[in-house]
Amino acid sequence: MADELNRIRVKFVDSANKELIKELLDGLLEVGVLNDGQKDSILEENPSTKDKARALIDRVRKKGDDASRKMIALLQSRDQTLYDSLGLSSGKPAQPGHATL
Repeated sequence: MADELNRIRVKFVDSANKELIKELLDGLLEVGVLNDGQKDSILEENPSTKDKARALIDRVRKKGDDASRKMIALLQSRDQTLYDSLGLSSGKPAQPGHATL
């Protein structure tokens, strides 16, 4: 799954908006992929929306397949149109609220 995030990185960075990034950060905090400091760092240390998107996808990708799977599931639940345009597939219906930590 980390490879999947790497594959879609450029298009995600170009397509994600500020609101989606905030929703993904909140979701990733909720499921334990990110902590408060990591979330705040992504928001505060990156001036542009593209920089925030880049920092988010890189941080999650480096955490491995489980974290990447959770981000993909959250992306599907928050923005199905972007999820589809990125050519993502979870292989099963995504249920981010039921992700195991």
